[in-house]
Amino acid sequence: MNCEVLTLFPGIVEAAVGDSILKRAREKGLLNIKITDIRSFTKGKHKTADDVPFGGGPGMVMKPEPVFEAVEAAAGGDGNKAARVILMSPQGPAFSHAKAVELSRETRKLIFICGRYEGIDERVRTLADEELSLGDFVLSGGELAAAAVIEASTRLIPGVLGDDESAGQDSFCEGLLDYPHYTRPAEYRGMKVPEALLSGNHAEIRRWRRKEALRATMQKRPDLLEGAALTDEDRRLIEELENE
Repeated sequence: MNCEVLTLFPGIVEAAVGDSILKRAREKGLLNIKITDIRSFTKGKHKTADDVPFGGGPGMVMKPEPVFEAVEAAAGGDGNKAARVILMSPQGPAFSHAKAVELSRETRKLIFICGRYEGIDERVRTLADEELSLGDFVLSGGELAAAAVIEASTRLIPGVLGDDESAGQDSFCEGLLDYPHYTRPAEYRGMKVPEALLSGNHAEIRRWRRKEALRATMQKRPDLLEGAALTDEDRRLIEELENE
């Protein structure tokens, strides 16, 4: 996956993508991230990237000129369709696992525009192929949101995780939340690991995990069940849970 993040605060992005899974993905050549300071495309000795809003109001607005030039440089020239431009914005649709899968398979370069301050000049939206948000809340800028999108997408690329099956068992992969996980010791402060996980019976373990995934989804996110691909066994397990 090939990404370029356009931001006024490169250090925020580098701190978020410079360690752990993303660091290893970069070292393996599975993820390429370039972090570009939008301020380098500003004019004048003061490198001004924002200005007061027309019509008055609080805060400052990011200027369009440096953002346009940064996007054009990242895309290899104005009109280059070899890139997919994403504007991180609370006005965009919420990012999802399905979108992460889509981006993980994207062959074009992904360019992320990160706004700051009170907002970004509305004309910048014409550069974007799409807008994305992390949900119905506002951050101080798009840097952490872009990093979250990049990490969620990168970990789905084969070879990024130590065990490729790990990503396939995460919450939302099959429309359900993940099942509970346990490790040693088998008992801690009176809390015991479920017997099914200690049984060594793979069929029993598989059934327990599926049932607990369904339980967690029913209790925490029942809305997900409407769109989940449920099997006949799933429906029997749900009936069991409802009768408990």
